[in-house]
Amino acid sequence: MKVTIVGTGYVGLVTGACLAEIGNDVFCVDVDPRKIEILNNGGVPIHEPGLQEMLRRTRAAGRIQFSTDVKASVEHGDIQFIAVGTPPDEDGSADLQYVLAAARNIGKYSNGFKVIVDKSTVPVGTALQVKRVVEEELRARGLGESEKHGFSVVSNPEFLKEGAAVDDFMRPDRIVIGIDDDRAGNLAREKMKRLYTPFNRNHERTLYMDVRSAEFTKYAANAMLATRISFMNDLSNLADTVGADIESVRRGMGSDPRIGYHFLYAGCGYGGSCFPKDVQALAQTARENGHTLRVLEAVEAVNNDQKEVLVNKIVKRMGEDLRGRTFAVWGLAFKPNTDDMREASSRRVIEALLQRGATVRGYDPVARDEAERVFALDLADRPDDFQRLHLVNTQQDALTDADALVIVTEWKEFKSPDFWHLKSALKTPVIFDGRNLYEPEAMAEMGIDYFAIGRPHVELDRNGSHN
Repeated sequence: MKVTIVGTGYVGLVTGACLAEIGNDVFCVDVDPRKIEILNNGGVPIHEPGLQEMLRRTRAAGRIQFSTDVKASVEHGDIQFIAVGTPPDEDGSADLQYVLAAARNIGKYSNGFKVIVDKSTVPVGTALQVKRVVEEELRARGLGESEKHGFSVVSNPEFLKEGAAVDDFMRPDRIVIGIDDDRAGNLAREKMKRLYTPFNRNHERTLYMDVRSAEFTKYAANAMLATRISFMNDLSNLADTVGADIESVRRGMGSDPRIGYHFLYAGCGYGGSCFPKDVQALAQTARENGHTLRVLEAVEAVNNDQKEVLVNKIVKRMGEDLRGRTFAVWGLAFKPNTDDMREASSRRVIEALLQRGATVRGYDPVARDEAERVFALDLADRPDDFQRLHLVNTQQDALTDADALVIVTEWKEFKSPDFWHLKSALKTPVIFDGRNLYEPEAMAEMGIDYFAIGRPHVELDRNGSHN
């Protein structure tokens, strides 16, 4: 099938590559010539395991192309995926200007029946706005009544985890399609069914529903996952106070099949392109419709506070004035297997340390370049602080001259380091672990002063061993 992907960001690029992988003829369009140049030269503007290899195969087979030619992109695809950004406005609502601009271009250049698929995460009612914009453009061309230039707007939200997106797309646990129950909708349903048939070979994964329910489903799913994270983080802070171990609590809770273990890990807050934005957008949708999602507003508040918990532990142990102190920070991206720095907890932690006069030596396996760009913007009005931030190439480089280690992202390579070497490299054997990677008792036995999230702190005696 001929498919057009509007937008070569995270969702668009993964969607385009995976659809090309199974044999479709895919045209990816973007208004950013820099991205298109990178892609046409064999590069990938984002880090996602398996994506570059897939793009290399599909490009060599002639099944995927990249261009800034909007007219050609609309003429190419019978199915037009809109996969552009929906950044939050000041009130938290999703900014739909890029979605509607894409819709306007489709109406302007449409050369036949088009299935217009909202792949971007958009609030309830967006499909209706897209439909109106396309109709306006068709009427301006005198084509409003022509069946040849008909269209249907479909909601097909993505459920991709950064770091595992390719596998999530190729082996989905569900495919949600919201579609109108009319003649155009029936035509669109047949095309979408054909497109997704290869993903339903073993069993049917497609859930058909009305468009508004499909739009709502994406936000509801992310809101639930964010709720689990914030709930565990809230419990972890209480566990710190009452002397309980949140890891033991997690195992006790997760063993209940009604609860399960997923997204029950305490830490230093969630980030990324989805959870923060989607929680805010859903809460704003509720306010616009006269409702208050009290649980969801608490979820956001807890997450905002949680990003300070690690800093508070550092200050309590090492003092408010951190001038002359150097901290090694392992992990900059918001989660492992990505270079995404959006809403990353590391940004809050590092800025707080710098603000107190500390020097920071940060390391991340893949996010160094993106972190350099982000911190240059974040600290543009704080040049003195920016000079005390050093992004380095290895874990060991980060430990150089460091008074303590701070762990913010749970990359696999951080899970089993040489602790004796780590201890000797630090000026003082102190670890502040925002992801609970290690066992407090084991750290104490090695003479490492270890501070985790919601886990008991084992006091060391003067000889460096625990009491």
